[in-house]
Amino acid sequence: MHHWLRWSVAAALSIVACAAPNSGGRTGSENGATGEVRPGITVLIQDSLHLVRGRRIGLITNQTGIDERGESDIDVLRGAGASDAGVKLVALFSPEHGIRGTEDRTQIASGIDEKSGLPVHSLYTATTIAPPDSTLRGLDALVFDLQDIGTRTWTYTGLMVYSLRAAARRRMPIIVLDRPNPLTGAHVDGPMLDTRLANAEENRPGRPGKAYALYPFPLRHGMTMGEMARFYNEVLSIGAELHVVPAAGWRRDMWFDETGLPWVRPSPNLPTLTSALTYPSLVAFEGTNVSVGRGTPDAFQRFGAPWLDAERVASLLNGRSLAGVRFEVSPFTPEDPGDRKYGGQQIPGVRIVVTDRDSVQSGHVSAAILWAIVQTTPDSLQIRARTFDERFGSAAAREMIVHGADPDSVMRRQDPAVQAFLRDAARFRMYR
Repeated sequence: MHHWLRWSVAAALSIVACAAPNSGGRTGSENGATGEVRPGITVLIQDSLHLVRGRRIGLITNQTGIDERGESDIDVLRGAGASDAGVKLVALFSPEHGIRGTEDRTQIASGIDEKSGLPVHSLYTATTIAPPDSTLRGLDALVFDLQDIGTRTWTYTGLMVYSLRAAARRRMPIIVLDRPNPLTGAHVDGPMLDTRLANAEENRPGRPGKAYALYPFPLRHGMTMGEMARFYNEVLSIGAELHVVPAAGWRRDMWFDETGLPWVRPSPNLPTLTSALTYPSLVAFEGTNVSVGRGTPDAFQRFGAPWLDAERVASLLNGRSLAGVRFEVSPFTPEDPGDRKYGGQQIPGVRIVVTDRDSVQSGHVSAAILWAIVQTTPDSLQIRARTFDERFGSAAAREMIVHGADPDSVMRRQDPAVQAFLRDAARFRMYR
């Protein structure tokens, strides 16, 4: 990050918003000295049970909704502490990848949770959908607990926005149980999502929803799910009765592996924190004929294609001396990949090796990879422009790079917009 933008990040992060009104818990900064983090579900039970006392609740969650011991929110909210307070968990709602996070397809069916016996309403059909009004009848409140990964393209954030809208329509309280941003809250970089590509509305005839491309956010946004709930509820004038329960003990400079919390795959293709870190650099290539390593043990840490000149691409990328990463030639074989790219075929590939995670600038890495592929095999690369742009963030930036512009120069043009975002978002932050 350039020195003046790095200063702006620090300055914006120093403007700390306290816990939101009705947040019902302590901010993470109050317990930061212990080095232990308690996620929102634990703070809810220990400090903020009044938010759900005596209520019939629906829970929007998946395998990432756990406490610091790894116990599922489903079990916690059916346990003695909640039951003694008259809490009745009566319905579950699942996002993309299903209630257990194992599905890598669309049209996930509703059903019954085998362990709890509760009905599960799938909110991922052809795309992410809001909780239908019919599923909310008989509920007194919604509880939302899904792990964000710090990247604007994450559909769980879209589901949160849709859920805020659904709760507002029913005049029903919604409680967002917060969790750390795995990539810290201190690293923010573009590209920004162009307003012409964004849509924060739900599905409607002729204009499908974009849970992965909601609003002009940076590629890495540095916010938590609870902070984004506060942001969207106000900026989009949703007006839901929102209660954010903070993650106690978290600081903005913490990476996930410094929290003491158990890592759970937030999706089938993000097996590790390293994959979550390199994901924003490669997610746009889902809109190309380049494999991003789906169907391998380290998805989103590598890319390849049968026609890729891996040695030249790696050489060009290493010649740019990108901060925090280097590139290794590494062929791979996708096995039953969810994107159906080159399954069972060994292909030339390049692996992203993280050497200093605090220095990685995801947008610069993404732009450089696009540039290097275009420099070597421009006629072989196929880009589905809309799909690529909605994930990368900027059609203009993509076009400049494809036509030979220096990728770092293109990314530097994004810095003022990122700086403006940091100023606008500062009042929604809850942690130091």
